[in-house]
Amino acid sequence: MGEDGESPKLNHSFLRDYVTEADVISTVEFNQTGDLLATGDKGGRVVIFQREAEAKAEAEELGEAGEYNVYSTFQSHEPDFDYLKSLEIEEKINKIRWLPQQNAAHFLLSTNDKTIKLWKVSERDRRPEGYNLKDEEGRLKDISTVTSLQVPVLKPTDLMVEVRPRRVFANGHTYHINSISVNSDGETYLSADDLRINMWHLDITDRSFNIVDIKPANMEDLTEVITAAEFHPHHCHLFVYSSSKGTLRLCDMRASALCDKHAKIFEEPEDPGNRSFFSEIISSVSDVKFSHSGRYLLTRDYLTVKVWDLNMEKGPVETYQVHEYLRSKLCSLYENDCIFDKFECVWNSTDSVIMTGAYNSFFRMFDRETGRGVTLEAWRESSKPRAVLRTRRVYTGGRRRRGDVGVDSLDFTKKILHMAWHPAENIIAIAATNNLYIFQDRVNPENQ
Repeated sequence: MGEDGESPKLNHSFLRDYVTEADVISTVEFNQTGDLLATGDKGGRVVIFQREAEAKAEAEELGEAGEYNVYSTFQSHEPDFDYLKSLEIEEKINKIRWLPQQNAAHFLLSTNDKTIKLWKVSERDRRPEGYNLKDEEGRLKDISTVTSLQVPVLKPTDLMVEVRPRRVFANGHTYHINSISVNSDGETYLSADDLRINMWHLDITDRSFNIVDIKPANMEDLTEVITAAEFHPHHCHLFVYSSSKGTLRLCDMRASALCDKHAKIFEEPEDPGNRSFFSEIISSVSDVKFSHSGRYLLTRDYLTVKVWDLNMEKGPVETYQVHEYLRSKLCSLYENDCIFDKFECVWNSTDSVIMTGAYNSFFRMFDRETGRGVTLEAWRESSKPRAVLRTRRVYTGGRRRRGDVGVDSLDFTKKILHMAWHPAENIIAIAATNNLYIFQDRVNPENQ
């Protein structure tokens, strides 16, 4: 077709910034070695990235991370419909969790609102040839034409990555699943929705064991919901769950099969001076993570990230302000629903630094030893090779520096909700809408 001379020119910047809802990344997770990184999106797809072995060796000499390239992509969940309740079930991937590697294959769990699936990821670089009853295209031969027997052999072929569903764990939840966590025993995992937590065995799909149920007899008496849950990294009988009231409950399955009665409850007394209409909303815990040592808990609410000591229930031992400058904007954030955004938080490999997200493509890091925080920005320019992440500052008053961003200029559509930290190195993965950024600190962690 000929081009119309009067046709309007395409706005390439609009096309570049246009994002379909299905492409928005909804979860990010490294495996136990950090060589694989999985992302899930709102379209139900899982993309696995692999750190190239050759590039890794060369990069280590240069003090760099080595590239992560696409390893495999597959459709994990499809849209579904609950005919009994007349509700659509989204295909969006809520969480991904890797299982400890036992052999050459990798296994991961992925979940949407209702169904959890176990996937096997394996490589194949050989294929069998020389069947007696099949031809080269796999069709059955006429038995009368087979005059001799031969032994099939394995012939080298191009490397193929196969992803197959091994288990489907369905019908375990009435409400939307918000968390899954693999137990340290390697055999069980938990899944949590708004009112219940179930424990599953990885080999049994048709039944689960309910370990927490906070559903009241009368739903009008409901005062809080479960927001996140996680197993202890070392003790298979301990797990924690957070609530929309800002409380954390540590449960011990040795004490009771049904853990409605917690072993410990962690909560911070509310300051009456800061009480407002939004107090309960902003105190809701959106994420909870055990430290690698198992001694501490990391939680994120709307304005702060907190560190709790398992041996001290009366309050957090550390509190870091993520974006306190938004406290005066809570009314408008409530009107545009941003106040309900669920930010995640993560530890670094040594539990010395914590990270969480914010708006305007900003994310925050806090050094626990010094208490100092830094604001960094995930944007296209910083994704170029060897580009240095620049620190940013939100202007709230006083002397304004060059490059400061005003509170009223923040873009609340560009939010960093999901992130992951490499289990052994200073490599981070940041999800910003449909973009995945991978950054590395080139400084040797031992010399920080």
